[in-house]
Amino acid sequence: MGKSINAKELIAKRYGKEGSKEREEFRDNAFSFYFGEIIKNRRKELHLSQENLAQKVGKKRPYISRIENGEDIRLSNFALIANALGLSIQLTAE
Repeated sequence: MGKSINAKELIAKRYGKEGSKEREEFRDNAFSFYFGEIIKNRRKELHLSQENLAQKVGKKRPYISRIENGEDIRLSNFALIANALGLSIQLTAE
């Protein structure tokens, strides 16, 4: 058997230690990807095309496509799109 490695160790090995520039960039990209997947999956559940969703929120279809593909999204636009898809956003203090 080979040596086992946990997820934190793997991420640190590939993207640097917590707080490093590389690690923060990885985290930001991961969040963007995650939010894009949420939007894409919900849009498909509602049987909306990217064009339909774009029209609902006053944006253009390529913008929706970029978000679904992991491009960073402003919070105000995320809230607008989430609302159009019947999603809610919950913020909590740590």
